[in-house]
Amino acid sequence: MQELHDAPLAPLTTFRLGGPATRLVTATTDAEVIAAVREADATGTPLLVIGGGSNLVIGDKGFAGTALRIATTGFELVGTRLELAAGEVWSDAVARTVAAGLAGVECLAGIPGSAGATPIQNVGAYGQEVSSTITEVIAYDRRTGETVTLTNAECAFSYRHSRFKADPERFVVLRVRFELADADGLSAPLKYAETARALGVEPGDRVPLARARETVLKLRAGKGMVLDPEDHDTWSAGSFFTNPILTDADFAVFHARVGERLGDGVQPPAYPAGEGHTKTSAAWLIDKAGFTKGYGTGPARISTKHTLALTNRGAATTEDLLALAREVVGGVRDAFGITLVNEPVMVGTGL
Repeated sequence: MQELHDAPLAPLTTFRLGGPATRLVTATTDAEVIAAVREADATGTPLLVIGGGSNLVIGDKGFAGTALRIATTGFELVGTRLELAAGEVWSDAVARTVAAGLAGVECLAGIPGSAGATPIQNVGAYGQEVSSTITEVIAYDRRTGETVTLTNAECAFSYRHSRFKADPERFVVLRVRFELADADGLSAPLKYAETARALGVEPGDRVPLARARETVLKLRAGKGMVLDPEDHDTWSAGSFFTNPILTDADFAVFHARVGERLGDGVQPPAYPAGEGHTKTSAAWLIDKAGFTKGYGTGPARISTKHTLALTNRGAATTEDLLALAREVVGGVRDAFGITLVNEPVMVGTGL
């Protein structure tokens, strides 16, 4: 294992923000991951697990403890069954499944980060979520000191949530297993209207896998959601806020408030989210509350390509970013009575 002291963490995050860790350990095997976790737990040392750093906001003071960077590798495809090591680059793994002619994650192309992070957030985009293809997650259980295999049901997946996110101090993901589909080179049925529209087909249709992936990559790039070191719109964590899910009663109150503020003819986005619940759009709320693309004058601003991404323009601090986030949260709450919830994990800081 590689070990560094007083190690900068900002370069390990897509925001490029945050102070140093007391100690940074890079593990390249599952055994090294487990050894590092056990050592931290045995000595009572705070532990921060880092994968691709694409969903992480680290405070300016950094992390007083051991930061464990998971850099394990492993891509094993047998038939339609895929097993990925936690450190595998997710976007590369998606490309390889598409090249193999297998459907199920093609619309998750271009999402930054590592494979091990996908079950934690139940990563999703353009009508797909990893929970629909994950069969098992192999993890180290810090409570029992054992390696365990959790079934899909045991992962307790929901919208951008899971058992791992609910109890972040317990499990360290080592490997993720998926069941993909052989649809003769075609994608899964398209669920997202924007994707179908861009492809010139109807929702529910299938298209060649490569076309689906390429279209999603273009859509993401147009929103600054594909990493590019030269484009500060991608110095972000992607979507900074989750889409609010409201009870039907709360949505009715929200709908009335939209009418009062924007006019009776304005209809807010509304998507079914289970019995008695409706999901609306965080990006729409942010925009209609007055925070348009490019909003801000400081070193942290809203992306010029997408209102849901908060960005580091190159010289920001974490506190600059969070000041902008708090302004957006307060403005949306004042305008529509909805409190946005951050999607990235906060370390040593918070809204």
